[in-house]
Amino acid sequence: MKNYIIKRILMTIPLLICISFVCFIFINLIPSDPAEVALRVRQTPIITEEAIAQVRAELGLNDPFFIRYIKWFFQCLVLDFGVSYTNPARTVIGEIGRCLPATLQLAGMSLVFVIFLSLPIGFLCAVYKDSWFDKVMRGIVFMTTAMPAYWVGLLMIWLISIKFDLLPTSGAGSFKHLILPSFTVALTYISTYIRLIRNNMLENMKEDYVLYANVRGLQQKNILRKHILKNSLHSFITAIGMSIPQLIAGTIVVENVFAWPGIGKLCIASIFNRDYPVIQAYVLMVGTLFVIFNLIFDIVQYISDPRLRKGME
Repeated sequence: MKNYIIKRILMTIPLLICISFVCFIFINLIPSDPAEVALRVRQTPIITEEAIAQVRAELGLNDPFFIRYIKWFFQCLVLDFGVSYTNPARTVIGEIGRCLPATLQLAGMSLVFVIFLSLPIGFLCAVYKDSWFDKVMRGIVFMTTAMPAYWVGLLMIWLISIKFDLLPTSGAGSFKHLILPSFTVALTYISTYIRLIRNNMLENMKEDYVLYANVRGLQQKNILRKHILKNSLHSFITAIGMSIPQLIAGTIVVENVFAWPGIGKLCIASIFNRDYPVIQAYVLMVGTLFVIFNLIFDIVQYISDPRLRKGME
């Protein structure tokens, strides 16, 4: 087990380096001169060649490409992503730290919706296969999977906030402000995991151990809960683990629909303002989150599933 964990950790190091290099090179392929962009964002009245040269020297843009990448990479290791072009008095890590708690709050609430809605609904759809409940839920799953998040958000604002006046339309400040955006983020994942749990349970119902449990006279509810559901949760746990960074990254559209002051709203504002350091840090952060959570839940699944340990011995 120790060898597998060490091997997986060592495999993530070159992957993280590749992500950082791709992130750096794509930002540097943008045709606009970052020094000129920085001057425009700072609303410099007259942009001269001397001013551009001064800002280029200030930002270290005169160094060769690989030297700039190496410097930037080692700065990232100590969480130094530079300063924001929009507001040079603020660091990029400070801007991310200011907005990240709101995004984590939104993603956390969305995860609660995903787990506590998809698990029982998927379980009931499998138990009552082809019943009216299963058919209705499959129809809802089919529709909600096809709906884009921004359209769902606008529809919920119109229906719940404007028509019924039950919840606020936008902003932050109370738990009521959190419900609509978090449910909007979670809706697509809820649909996906209902289908995943249902299909896994139906496959496990055909296994021999279920037949033996029925022959032994075990109660049906115990067979469903302690055997079929338990063995169907391995892929669900892994998928949930990979959904955590997706939830964090997927809030970018919903945050702008509901004016939620999170990191997604910061990223969109940075794109419009061409605030390259913030965009670079955001992309690197999301890529790193995917790698880290993939590593963590691979190890968790390896520890919890004896079949994987046996197959890798």
